[in-house]
Amino acid sequence: MTTRTDTAGELAISGGPPCVEDPSSHPHLFHWPIVTAEDEQAVLNVIRDGGSPSGTDISMQFEKEFAEWMGVRHALSYPNGTMAIHVALWAAGIGRSDEVIVPSMTYWASAMPVFSLGATPVFADIDPDTLCIDPEDIEQHISPHTKAILPVHWGGYPADMDAIMTIADKHDLTVIEDVSHAQGTLYKGRQVGTFGRVNALSMMSGKSFAVGEGGMLLTDDQSIYERAIAFAHYSRHDQLDDPALKAHAGVPLGGIKGRMNQTCAAMGRGQLKHYPARIKEIQAALNRFWDLLEGTPGIRAHRPPADSGSTMGGWYAARGLYRADELGGLSCAAFCEAVRAEGVGDCWPGANSPLHRHPALNDVDIYGDGKPTRIANSDRDLRQPAGSLPVSENIFKIAFGIPWFKHDEPELIAQYAAAYRKVALQADKLI
Repeated sequence: MTTRTDTAGELAISGGPPCVEDPSSHPHLFHWPIVTAEDEQAVLNVIRDGGSPSGTDISMQFEKEFAEWMGVRHALSYPNGTMAIHVALWAAGIGRSDEVIVPSMTYWASAMPVFSLGATPVFADIDPDTLCIDPEDIEQHISPHTKAILPVHWGGYPADMDAIMTIADKHDLTVIEDVSHAQGTLYKGRQVGTFGRVNALSMMSGKSFAVGEGGMLLTDDQSIYERAIAFAHYSRHDQLDDPALKAHAGVPLGGIKGRMNQTCAAMGRGQLKHYPARIKEIQAALNRFWDLLEGTPGIRAHRPPADSGSTMGGWYAARGLYRADELGGLSCAAFCEAVRAEGVGDCWPGANSPLHRHPALNDVDIYGDGKPTRIANSDRDLRQPAGSLPVSENIFKIAFGIPWFKHDEPELIAQYAAAYRKVALQADKLI
């Protein structure tokens, strides 16, 4: 294979040859999840076994294996990550008039379940280098009503858990980690999802740990675990020791059914066997990509320092950091357009839109309270105006997408890296 890594040629957006030769010829480089014959057979066995999809035996095996891999006492499966977050919040005691601090730049499922419990999400800004909640911005949002901090390990980058736990201890707050982007990520050598009192994650088909659809709650706290069972796992009340919870046996206190479809649990068991090795290859590929771009003006790797003991897990929603001032003010959007012309399909500016400015979280009366839900359960107006969280509001100017490689193939990765470098080194031609 001829690898086109010359970055001095004419930009493709101006008529030159693209750096990436025939992107359609290597779909395997990005295909995910990797499904084996063993996975297929496990799912077929569930389907063929009558009522097995609605059972719990395989799910409980999956939970046991997942908890062992994570190094926690308890794992409890759910149909999706949103429900896992919802239950984690309730199990931690979040209720009416409480406030939960959440990063603004995240997926809606990190925040919307707070509303369903009569509580209110309060948004903090993100750090421009980690894209995770900025610990320096958390304390100004703490009030007498604050009960929890919900950090998101966005894009697989581990949030600054030392600083977050220090703040939580100082103010007697519960930490609930959202690990949906970061299964297998290490923070200073320790798995994320093991710091908070209770933590939750998604395993939907697009995630780095994908089971089709599903969520998982993680905790070392027996009382949290039992409350989580009582809220949605009505068929498992025989596992409860708390007499107050056992009194409600057979009826989920949350009025919802938390049982995972066991086709997904079977898929999850198979995926877990290979996941550590697969994310090791993803990490090798993405680190190779960024090593090739080291020193390129205007763009930075979104990854922890090599000597930090921290990793990016499966590197879900892979991003780069953009610094327009180093490229003569070229906008991130224009940069991405030129990179896409070089044959890179996944280079788009930004990430999740900031939630603190979204109308659904500011204007909508979801539960018929006669006022927007954002202020319905509070003694003050918690809406946050434009300009209040500047980093989150500028996410489309400071971050961009990169290819999410699933295999470490040096020649192909070099082509993709060359596309980014070529555009950055010729940014003056695009202004």
